[in-house]
Formats: sequence, C-alpha cells, structure tokens
Amino acid sequence: MTAISIHGLVKNYGNFRAIDGLDLELRSGQIVGLLGENGCGKTTLLKVLAGALTQYEGEVAIHGHRPGPESKAIVSFLPDASFLPDSATLDACISMYRDFFTDFSEDHARDLIGFFGLESGRKLTTLSKGMREKAQIALAMSRKAKVYLLDEPISGVDPAARDVLLQAIIRDLDPEALILISTHLIHDLEPILDAVAFMRHGKVLLTGEVDDLRSERGLSIDALFREVYR
Repeated sequence: MTAISIHGLVKNYGNFRAIDGLDLELRSGQIVGLLGENGCGKTTLLKVLAGALTQYEGEVAIHGHRPGPESKAIVSFLPDASFLPDSATLDACISMYRDFFTDFSEDHARDLIGFFGLESGRKLTTLSKGMREKAQIALAMSRKAKVYLLDEPISGVDPAARDVLLQAIIRDLDPEALILISTHLIHDLEPILDAVAFMRHGKVLLTGEVDDLRSERGLSIDALFREVYR
C-alpha cells in the first residue's frame, strides 16, 4: 500500500526554493532513511508531510489524504527542535499526549521511558539534551500511527546511546507502519533501514531498497552517500 505519494512538490521561502519539483512514492511497512546535506530540504519536506507547512504547490497525499486534520490523525511527527514545555514533568507530558491523541498508548510510553532509564516525575528542565530526546522519542513512538516522521532523532545523543534510541524506535513497531527518518548519521542508522531517499537542492536524487542499492553499487549506504555527495 502506498503510504506517501508526492508529485511536483514546490515550497518557497520568499525567493528561496527549498523544495523544487520533488516526486516521491513510499509504501507502508518500511523504515526509510531521508538522507542529504544540510539545507537540502529534508526538514521542509517532513513539515509539509506533517501538515506544519500548508503553503506549497504540487500534490501530497498520506494514505490518500492531503496533509490536514485527517492525515494528522495517522501521522506522528518528531521535529528536530524540542516541542515540550520546559516546566512540565514527563508524567504531565504523557497526560498531554493521552488527552490530545486518541491513538496514544500510555503503557507503551511508560515502557519506553523505563527502557531509557528515565524517571517520569522529573521536570524537563532537569534533563540533559540526550535525555530530552529520549523522552520525545518515547512519546512520538507511543502513538499507534500509520506514518512516523522523525527529524534527526539521534543527532543529540552520544554514539553509545544511539543504539538504544534505535532499538526504542523499532520496539513493538506495527509491521504495516512507515517510518521516514531524516539523518546525517547514516552509519548508525543503516542497520535498521529498508530503503533510502537521497535529497539535494530540494529534489530527490536517488531512491531505492537498501539491499538492491548495496547489490547494484557494491557499496554500503554510508559509502554510497559519501560517493553521491563528494
């Protein structure tokens, strides 16, 4: 089943064209890496898909819905910037998600918070940047969404913690769900990826199944990325 369908997407910020006629089709049941240099349009693309940016040209559909209330009900978006109130405790954040999202599983959130070794009664102001990212991932991945949009979810943690975060992302994941995850840490992410989409200057340069690309190019995805962008 096609989860995301994009044709001719254009997004401008004034005179700057962040997305330039982008086409992309992604099916359900995959973890897809959205790869590219800084400023290539990855974050803008995720915000369009999440319904956070509404002024654009082209056709965008998520399970047949244009980004809006119907798509937001089946999309869990983790932005690259912190989105939780500083004064809140993790317990308060769980309550907020439970009240706001009908597909939110409090049990799963508390399981992930325990998996991360976090205390649910702590205020966010007392958490390190890495701990806060873990808390945000726990909340985002505790929705029973059809599509997860994750913007650089492991960039703020040390290498030793990245494996733990990746394990949490795929922990009890619905096999029919799609995860689209942007990153520049390809070496860390490659083991869990099913497919990739390489972006440059607001366009998709290359897309395909990870195993097919490795076989065709004789390179790891990390090495292929270095070759494409050198």
